[in-house]
Amino acid sequence: MDLPLQPPATACFLTQQPFVEGQRVASFLVRGKTGEVMRYDIVESEREKFEWEGSLVCTWVRAYKPRKAGENPDRELKLTAEALFLTLADPATEATPENTRLLQFLALMLERKRVLKPKGRSRDGTKNIFEHAKTKQLFEIEAGELSPEFFVQVQEQLSVLVGGPASSTPNAGAA
Repeated sequence: MDLPLQPPATACFLTQQPFVEGQRVASFLVRGKTGEVMRYDIVESEREKFEWEGSLVCTWVRAYKPRKAGENPDRELKLTAEALFLTLADPATEATPENTRLLQFLALMLERKRVLKPKGRSRDGTKNIFEHAKTKQLFEIEAGELSPEFFVQVQEQLSVLVGGPASSTPNAGAA
């Protein structure tokens, strides 16, 4: 699954003010009414004012880090399942029920592709531990029940992302 996607913004989509290192930024991944997948980065304090058209795929919040000199922004132009997993699984990204469900599915898919290696469960048994094959980084993903309802909800999220049938409702500020 590869989709063209713009890299993280350096300024707020709503205010046009440049982000400051450490500032909390909410990112929204939205499939527009014309079918394109867009990423919108908004300073967290303004997120309730953001209204999108189309279908929300997912959202996450993390501290802004400017690109390092010489870093290649073109590497981030494709959203892959692996890149989405790494973004949502980053400890700096706040968990939401939608993101957790998507992470669980992506972990399952990437395990089958041998991008992630299962490393057991957390001590309390509530999280599955995966090792990223390339970086050897460990990720703890909430263990969930892979029920038919789980797959229906994931299917709805993925259909928005890849362009399948999904309801298309404008946002009134909820995320």
